[in-house]
Amino acid sequence: MRTRATDLFGIEYPIFAFSHCRDVVAAVSRAGGMGVLGALYFTPEELELELAWIDEHTGGRPYGVDVVMPAAYEGADLGDAGDLLARLQSMIPDGHRAFLEDLLARHGVEPSAGTAARTLLGWTDQTARPQVEVALRHPIALLASALGPPPADVVDRAHGRGVRVAGLASSARHARKQADAGVDLVVAQGTEAGGHTGDVSTMVLVPEVVDAVGAGTPVLAAGGIGRGRQMAAGLALGADGVWTGSIWLTVSEADTPGRVLPKLLAATSRDTVRSRAWTGKPARFLRTAWTDAWEGEGSPGCLPMPMQFMLVADALPRIARSGDGELVTFPVGQVVGSMDRVRPAARVVHELIEEYAEAVERLGGLTRS
Repeated sequence: MRTRATDLFGIEYPIFAFSHCRDVVAAVSRAGGMGVLGALYFTPEELELELAWIDEHTGGRPYGVDVVMPAAYEGADLGDAGDLLARLQSMIPDGHRAFLEDLLARHGVEPSAGTAARTLLGWTDQTARPQVEVALRHPIALLASALGPPPADVVDRAHGRGVRVAGLASSARHARKQADAGVDLVVAQGTEAGGHTGDVSTMVLVPEVVDAVGAGTPVLAAGGIGRGRQMAAGLALGADGVWTGSIWLTVSEADTPGRVLPKLLAATSRDTVRSRAWTGKPARFLRTAWTDAWEGEGSPGCLPMPMQFMLVADALPRIARSGDGELVTFPVGQVVGSMDRVRPAARVVHELIEEYAEAVERLGGLTRS
């Protein structure tokens, strides 16, 4: 295949695979696509180790890094990362803490062993910049900004090192902001996607974004794409490639938590919901007792980013290993309904391309007839 996306990065297939797992990133890049490592959950020191490993296991194939640098979040004006953490912790209401502890107790989740060491992560400009510094010390081909347009100095630094920049957008207005910020390509992410999303469907969003940014900026289609037919649809809508995420949670290389994987394999496309219950911003997750509780009667409501995650950060690993399992959830898109078996990442890439080719051939036959 050849599109502007494959030409930009010298890859065989315009398939971009977002994952927090280094093994998945390397496997997809070796298979001819581009793996993109989500940096959010890593400290700068850990990210250095992850990227060094990827450097050694991609066979010289290009890969990318995704960071979260939201344009707006609670505490943006509260100083450096250390002061920000303490100030935000003091702003979490006691009522929210009590609601959380009661919810955990009702589901048999083990008591806390202490304060979570990681409550802020890369949700802020102050904490994401060290991740960017680490990423740009490695031979990455792409730096992606997941929430809002990247700061101008970050774009300039990336370009100065020959690194392309991508920005995710959930509306035409957001896409124009990304283009104005100087990104090299825009990821048009529909509401079907896992993680943070808007409320416009991929089928509607992609052509709107293509038209909004103009012919000079390539677009990747994202949200609900896990089959070759869906890939063909994205390119038919004007995209130059696809950005995928959820489908890599059930590949054999993935490090998806053990209590999560069976839920993913059994879920249907109707078993997800957009919720603020993990990060404070709308994100799509498996619908479970966790998402229902935070949206239900008696809930104090979700706190703004990054305070919601700071509140629940200590609880999430406890939920993953203890209790009745009803609270276990995970970010995933509506395509989860077709994620019903475990396969190697390379096989997923090849099956995407095979089905894409079949879809294109079928459409060509319709035109000829």
